[in-house]
Amino acid sequence: MALDAPLRPTAVSAGRSGNTEGRRASDNSRTPADSVLDSVFNDRSLDGSAALSRWMGWRLRLLVAAALLGCVGLLMLARALAAPLHIDASWRVDARGQVELAATADPLLRPHIGKLLVQLGQEPVDGLALQHSSRWLTDDAVRTRHRELHERLFAAVQQERVSLRFADGSAVEVQPLQRGFTGLPAMFWLLCGLALVLYLVAMVVALAKPTSRNLIYAVMGLCQAGNLLLIAVEATASLGLPAPFPRIDMPARMAFDLLTAAAMVNAVCLHPRRLPGGALIALGTWGVAVGLSVLAALGLLASTWWWAQGGMIGMGLLAIALLSWSYRIEPHPFAVVLRRFGVVTLVTLVLLSAAVALSAGLAGASYATISATGSMVWYVFLASLLLLVPFMSRSQQVMREFSLLAAISTVATSLDLLFVAVFSLGQFASLTLSLFISLGVYSGARQWILNQLLGSSMLTTERMFEQLYRIAREVEAHPERIPALLAQLLRDLFEPMEVSLSERQSSLTRVASDGSTLLVPVPTLSGDKAMSRGSITIRFAHRGRRLFTHDDARLTDRIVEQLRRAVAFDKAVEQGRSEERLRLAQDLHDDIGARLLTLMYKAQSPEMEEYVRHTLQDLKTLTRGLAAPNHRLSHAAAEWKADLTQRLTAAHVALGWSCNFDNDMLLTVVQWSALTRVLRELVSNAIAHAQAQRLDIDFTLAADRLQLTVTDDGKGRNPRAWSHGLGLGGVRKRVKQLGGEVEWREVEPRGIRCQVTIREWSERP
Repeated sequence: MALDAPLRPTAVSAGRSGNTEGRRASDNSRTPADSVLDSVFNDRSLDGSAALSRWMGWRLRLLVAAALLGCVGLLMLARALAAPLHIDASWRVDARGQVELAATADPLLRPHIGKLLVQLGQEPVDGLALQHSSRWLTDDAVRTRHRELHERLFAAVQQERVSLRFADGSAVEVQPLQRGFTGLPAMFWLLCGLALVLYLVAMVVALAKPTSRNLIYAVMGLCQAGNLLLIAVEATASLGLPAPFPRIDMPARMAFDLLTAAAMVNAVCLHPRRLPGGALIALGTWGVAVGLSVLAALGLLASTWWWAQGGMIGMGLLAIALLSWSYRIEPHPFAVVLRRFGVVTLVTLVLLSAAVALSAGLAGASYATISATGSMVWYVFLASLLLLVPFMSRSQQVMREFSLLAAISTVATSLDLLFVAVFSLGQFASLTLSLFISLGVYSGARQWILNQLLGSSMLTTERMFEQLYRIAREVEAHPERIPALLAQLLRDLFEPMEVSLSERQSSLTRVASDGSTLLVPVPTLSGDKAMSRGSITIRFAHRGRRLFTHDDARLTDRIVEQLRRAVAFDKAVEQGRSEERLRLAQDLHDDIGARLLTLMYKAQSPEMEEYVRHTLQDLKTLTRGLAAPNHRLSHAAAEWKADLTQRLTAAHVALGWSCNFDNDMLLTVVQWSALTRVLRELVSNAIAHAQAQRLDIDFTLAADRLQLTVTDDGKGRNPRAWSHGLGLGGVRKRVKQLGGEVEWREVEPRGIRCQVTIREWSERP
């Protein structure tokens, strides 16, 4: 499951070899990065065959038993609530806090719709009879009276005939009926369904991998499922709650809330990393939660509601502080995401608590609304967050939207009651204003929250395609660099804190662990199927500020596919160029070469014959270069030296040649052609214009830096004043095409030095 993830940061090294299972068991030299990769590669969804085999056995049987137990428990609860007698009518609290008959299917009660009920049997009735939950009553005395009133009213309704007396003095005697399963309200079934889903998710998380973190999550899920069930029971009440719910409501729900808060603190002490002293902090919060719950159950805790809210808010603040501390120790994106959701949850809880406290003295429907509707919406919001956590890295859009809508509904309800309690606004004005503010906050904050959760790519489309085609060209020259080049592209795209290369194989891109890790298989782009591809593991997107999602995995797959297409396109283009160069070379050799050969034999003078012979030699060099797809540097240097020696000897110019290189690399046709023409043009200038007696050429390639220096002892001076025509302009253009710089300088006592410098020679086309 996504909750169980690697906790500690690891050092990352590129190109580290994977180990077999047998060596992993016995190799004592494994690094922390090996453990991270193990957890990444062993992470499987429940759909895979490995996960299915893991579930076979006692875990699957326990899960089936738990699911059956939950379903049977819900059916027994529904049966227990459907059996007692009830009056077939709906009631509401008016503005003065009195109970009014709102609707009924009983023909005896229909004439009394709209009247105020003052007595049921021998029991007086007031607005507290429709306050179904004592959890959100702030006064202990009111809570005691609430419990006693509901017990008496429920007992009165269980009689064969019940007398109802109204404020106008009229009375009617009705016969209570069993409601049956069909009589249970829709809200009961909806809340029970949500509670069952939360219960099953908690059991799946706990049984999938029974670690301390997953068990803590299960505790939170089970506690909130219990809260939802109690709210569902309260939704069935009309006048009076069945025993024992009036007595257990406050202590049970307070215990559920405090235990949930303590479990959250314990969880952040363990995840996304284990905090120093976290065990003592967690033990202290569990002690506070259990102690307050026991005192409340024994009736020994005064101001119970204030202790419950204070404990929850205090533990919430502690959890947020611990998440901030955890992020400072290790910038794990899950800590940021949990902190954001924690802040949203705590703010809604504080708003709801403030609204309840300020409206406690109000009479009528306002207080009943916030204590019933407001609290129910808040618990649904909390349950949706718990359902979202295991799948947060999977980026479930429906769950995210549901959580945001539940949060904004809680804010709207709380603001509505705050406006009524503090500013004494009317119900319509208060509701309109609170909805307007809440929708404004939602529209403004929604995209920001989702952007903070999902992040946005910092790599523009233009830059991405530039890098794709640059990588495609490099793959042609260096197929072994595919992992490093793809890792650099992913680093620019996601800005991760850790990138590692491994020889372990993976078939598809996927999000691993809790969303902190993305596993990317290295594709075979060069056509060499025997080449080991391996995988790239990247962790902590955007410098640890967000999680990886399935959208990131899909984006990565598309990038790899575009890279594959770019390589295929580049191969096709290069093949077309090669075929065209071969055709041109063949045409030049067969046509122009033949004509020059005929002209040489028919030359009128020895000088003309020698000139044509040199031209034929140049043509031969050119056609051989065009026909070859690439040239070994040592071979090209030998050809350059032979060609220049012949030309300079004919011009009676001495040649000084020095060539040193640390990598006998393959030159592309573009590189070979550009260097050949640059050398020829510089030598031609030294012969024709400088009238040099000696020419020194120094060619050096070291640490991927190429430097070509041509020095003559001719009469040329002041190169800055030269007019750059086709010759010098062509030299500048070709050097710039190779990504380099060219500069001419005077040499003392006479002569000119031309220096060509190209950095990162292997990166050039």
